[in-house]
Amino acid sequence: MQDSLVYVVDDDQDLAASVTRLLRRSGYQAEPFNDPDALLDAYEHAPAACVITDVMMGATDGFQFAERLRTIDTATAIVFMTAWPSTSSAVDAVRRFGGLDYLEKPVDEPRLLAAVAEGLEWSSKRRRVQELTAALTPRELDVFHLLVRGYSTKAVARELNISPRTVEDHRSQIISKTGARSLPELIDLRSSLMSFES
Repeated sequence: MQDSLVYVVDDDQDLAASVTRLLRRSGYQAEPFNDPDALLDAYEHAPAACVITDVMMGATDGFQFAERLRTIDTATAIVFMTAWPSTSSAVDAVRRFGGLDYLEKPVDEPRLLAAVAEGLEWSSKRRRVQELTAALTPRELDVFHLLVRGYSTKAVARELNISPRTVEDHRSQIISKTGARSLPELIDLRSSLMSFES
């Protein structure tokens, strides 16, 4: 995956091309799509760090598209744009669909570029967290989630019905696999992991 790859999805071909040109001039690798289904078909072979999508597009609206995209990739940043803004849609864009921003058309270029920069940083961090936690076993994940919620070793042992020594063994493995050096670093890792899911 290209760390700076951005997809622009809008059924308005001219607008998609215009936003793509802006991104390319700003140093991003950007590709336009006029059909969200075409992007989803191509996505598996070329995942993006950020996707900019219109909210209202023919048969598939931007929110339906975002739901489908999230089942494929939880670590891509999504920026919504619309010519028909509403407060409820803005709230949905962020809370339900993990959007980083909700932009009104005509799109303010500096704000769009700022949203994309933030999106690339968010995506990179999230992919790194996923890589680190992917190596954990299900039991290590259980211990990890309890430790970062403030449970003591004994409390984790009681909660999971295992010995404190086993908890310490799991904690040692978690530290080793994630590269964290302390409990605060594990907490930071957990916060990053939950930033979209919460």
